[in-house]
Amino acid sequence: MPKTTLYNTKAEKVGDIELNDLIFGVEVNKEAMHTMVVNYLANQRQGTQSTKTRTEVRGGGKKPWRQKGTGRARQGSIRAPQWTGGGVALGPKPRSYRFTVNKKLRRLAFKSALSAKVAENDIIVIDEIKLDTFKTKEMAAILKAFEVENALVVTAGRDENVVRSAANIPGIKTSMATNLNVYDVLKYNKFIVTKDAVSKIEEVYA
Repeated sequence: MPKTTLYNTKAEKVGDIELNDLIFGVEVNKEAMHTMVVNYLANQRQGTQSTKTRTEVRGGGKKPWRQKGTGRARQGSIRAPQWTGGGVALGPKPRSYRFTVNKKLRRLAFKSALSAKVAENDIIVIDEIKLDTFKTKEMAAILKAFEVENALVVTAGRDENVVRSAANIPGIKTSMATNLNVYDVLKYNKFIVTKDAVSKIEEVYA
C-alpha cells in the first residue's frame, strides 16, 4: 500500500497514513484520463452559438436582376451566402456537445488521476481542517505553511467555513470528496485532502 505523511494545518508531521492500493496505487491510464477531461469540458459547453441562414436574414425577397440578358451571373437573392450581409452557409446552430462515458472508464480515470498525484508526490493529507469562522486569512495561513499557491482542497462533507475562506484566494478550489472529477484533480498542482475525505473516497470508489 502507498504510504504518505499525515500533517496538521501548520504543516507539521503528525504521523503516516496508508492509502488504498486499489484507488491511490493503480497503473496510470493516460488515455482514460484524457477521455474524461474531454468529456468534462464538452459537458460544460452551452452550445448556444448560432448563425443566420439565408432564410433568416432580413431582406432579399426580390430577385436583384432578371435571369438572362444582363451579362452577369444569375442571382436569386441578395441574401445568398456570397453576398455581403447574406446568410451563413453551414454555420453553427444550437446543439448539445454532451456525451457519456461508461462507468468502468470513469472509475479507471479517477483512480489514475489520484494515483498520479501520489506518484508525483503532489498529495497533501491533513488530519483535519477546522475553522471556527470563515476567514480568508486563516485559510491563506494554512496554504502558506505548505508553500502552496495552486491546489484543490477536498473535505469529507461541505464545510461552509472552509469553502468561504478559500473562495477569494486565486488558484484555490474546494470540493467535497463525493463531488470530485478528473479535470479538477489534474488541473491543480497540489491535491490537499483531509483524513476523513480520504476515507470517504476509499469508501465510495474501492
